[in-house]
Amino acid sequence: MKRKPQVRPEPVVSPEILESAKRSFATDRMKAPVKCVVCGGEAPGGTAEQLCWVCRRLKISAWRDVEQQVPAQE
Repeated sequence: MKRKPQVRPEPVVSPEILESAKRSFATDRMKAPVKCVVCGGEAPGGTAEQLCWVCRRLKISAWRDVEQQVPAQE
């Protein structure tokens, strides 16, 4: 018995768009890791705050604590 010849599906995305997406992804990977301004740990490069995830969580929880204390003082 012979196998049926396999039909190659047509690409959904044009090769030019696919290649530009691969290049942009590669440049994002090559960026040097940013240091956290508080503890010096590794922070994601895309944020303007330059905080690692731990310091960011601490900042958010501190905001919540401040918001809860203000009504109690009035």
